[in-house]
Amino acid sequence: MGQTHNMVDYDTTRDAFKYSVPTYFNFAGDVIDRWAEDPGRLALWWVNDAGLEIRKTFRELSEASRRLANALTERGVRQGDVVMLVLPRDIAWWEAFTACIRMGAVVAPGTTQLTAKDLTFRANRSEAACIITLPEVADRFDAIADECPLVKSKIVVGEPRDDWACYGDIIADSSSDFATARTLSRDGCIIYFTSGTTGYPKMALHTHASYPIAHEITGRYWLDLRESDLHWNISDTGWAKAAWSSYFGPWSCGTAQFIHDADRFDPAKTLALLARYPVTTLCAAPTIYRIMVQQDLSGFSFPSLRHCVSAGEPLNPEIIEIWKENTGCTIRDGYGQTETALLCGSFPCIEPRFGSMGKPAPGVELHVINDQGDILPPNTEGEIAVSIRPNRPVGLFKEYWKEKERTASVFRGDWYRTGDRAYKDEDGYFWYVGRSDDVILTSGYRIGPFEVESALIEHPAVAESAVVSSPDPIRGEVVKAFIILAPGYTPDDAMAKELQDHVKKVTAPYKYPRKIAFVDSLPKTISGKIRRVELRSLEWGRT
Repeated sequence: MGQTHNMVDYDTTRDAFKYSVPTYFNFAGDVIDRWAEDPGRLALWWVNDAGLEIRKTFRELSEASRRLANALTERGVRQGDVVMLVLPRDIAWWEAFTACIRMGAVVAPGTTQLTAKDLTFRANRSEAACIITLPEVADRFDAIADECPLVKSKIVVGEPRDDWACYGDIIADSSSDFATARTLSRDGCIIYFTSGTTGYPKMALHTHASYPIAHEITGRYWLDLRESDLHWNISDTGWAKAAWSSYFGPWSCGTAQFIHDADRFDPAKTLALLARYPVTTLCAAPTIYRIMVQQDLSGFSFPSLRHCVSAGEPLNPEIIEIWKENTGCTIRDGYGQTETALLCGSFPCIEPRFGSMGKPAPGVELHVINDQGDILPPNTEGEIAVSIRPNRPVGLFKEYWKEKERTASVFRGDWYRTGDRAYKDEDGYFWYVGRSDDVILTSGYRIGPFEVESALIEHPAVAESAVVSSPDPIRGEVVKAFIILAPGYTPDDAMAKELQDHVKKVTAPYKYPRKIAFVDSLPKTISGKIRRVELRSLEWGRT
């Protein structure tokens, strides 16, 4: 297409690259406010299915965040306090995210699918001082508010309600004169709750400088953004992907974002918007692309689209081929975790190898290692690991907050161990193999089997269960439950439906098992631990 990319030569960029991390850094004050100096610079172009369309400049965003920072301060929220931010793709999410950073509060984003049980756990585990959410989640929170005594401020976006401050009112009533907090680079900035294979979600803590500054790489080199672009990231605001591609990545580059606020993903609607609006860069989970290519793409034209990326799980080469035939864009894969910024990517200047994760990001020493921590030769499967000595890379999370043992389990020796398995070919491309733990990635969501098994066991019909991933043509993989029923219960479709509905009620709806198999026994170790690896191998045909 004859365009010049931000990264022209991979090796030259990597060799010359150096991060500069100041002692004090605040993304709201140092980056957002810098773009806000231009009163007309667009930050957000927001649309919804009702036909409403709103544009916000960086200056307007900056002002709204200052007003909210004052309102939060008046309600007792202090620097270092945790604010739970549970909103959909509403403009308030971007304003509140910026306000928390500006005042030095620690923002803890969450999906609006969180149940009352999830909200209780997160509020108490993080010792949250405030929650900002929409009415339907406020209903759930009110049911358990007595169990969360530390939450001293509740703010609702939308219809006013008793005992909650109305977001619109407090913004309007507050001054826009607010002095941005002087946050140290090492101060906590964001908490992401991330699922593991055992126990409940852990809190990955990112700091004020390391995470935002590392996402300059995400924005400039992987998303290939420039100030004139209009970037669309199709992601739930509750996940770290939103921080990557809906906040720090594009706004590090001064790039405006296109946002479609909708209750559910509609492929035809998404393609129509992509054709109608001047979106130049697109970021979406593999599931999104898999669903979109099932539509008749020949009926659409995307004259502005120049660059597409995907992350969250490997994308099938055949999907990349179909998308390229119809749009002219090669979907470039990227790899990282909730705990990291971009670790590896198929950058625009390197030859795409379909199915590969690409090459290590500038500033990251990425290797494939064995259990002893030795670097493995090419084409040998091992664990993906990030070198943390002599220099700990920018973008790596600080710790699993309040869990020293869990933190120590991934920072071992000279490495941060990702728990993901891959091999590296002779040319330095990484190829994903799978996870060395049992975490399930489905439609961009990360689900720990323990959470689903815990929900199932609460049902009187379930004597025992084991949850693993199962292949799915659309979602890549889905949750499958192997269940031993208690005496007196019948293993039929009605029982499967009842258990699925039960899981939806007890935990977040996206975690329910889409497949259920009733079995008489489960494979176990001598010590009685369920061998999920055996069940997973059966599912994936690796017997």
